[in-house]
Amino acid sequence: MRNIQNYIEHTNLKATITSNDIELLLKQAQENNIFGICVPPFWVKKAKRDIGKSGIQLITVIGFPLGYQMSQAKEAEAVQAIKDGADELDMVLNISSVKSEMMWPKIEVAKMGKLAHENGKILKVIIETAYLSEQEIMDACKICADAGADYVKTSTGFAPEGAKVAHIKLMRSVLPDHVGIKASGGIKTYDQALELIEAGTDRIGTSSGPEICKGS
Repeated sequence: MRNIQNYIEHTNLKATITSNDIELLLKQAQENNIFGICVPPFWVKKAKRDIGKSGIQLITVIGFPLGYQMSQAKEAEAVQAIKDGADELDMVLNISSVKSEMMWPKIEVAKMGKLAHENGKILKVIIETAYLSEQEIMDACKICADAGADYVKTSTGFAPEGAKVAHIKLMRSVLPDHVGIKASGGIKTYDQALELIEAGTDRIGTSSGPEICKGS
């Protein structure tokens, strides 16, 4: 049986999140030996302080949720997140520029990857599969891999659809082995998570971390 806790990033990115929610998120992660927690940038500093020396990884989002920000704004956001204690950065790709077939996405990912890696951090790039054709998913994966992303992530959780097994298999077919996949969006059960892992997922972003762990 897989140790599914090692795949889980317990997440709360709701608009109404409070300091109590951050504390609960961490408490649940600790109780279930979950890999990490994902919080909005505003709460990174508090979450880092609360995590202390527990070893739980701290993830936050950049350019969330649409990715329309200029690269300079994303870089500034990333610098602040790193300063506040984030271990991993989940950046939303500029889908508008992807669909416009511009060089911008590759340049942006390369800059963000360099920034993350120089500071010993991990960069995941959210491509929002719900808005892309299969060809666009493959193209976006290749852009991310070529530009130095550590992971490609399916979704923000704000689009009409989240992670799909078919998309994970498609992504895995074009990504090199050293680039991981993070599935997110609508993952609520152990069976869902396991199916995605078996399809090639390396991380699971979910607000149902404890429920998934108990299902195992």
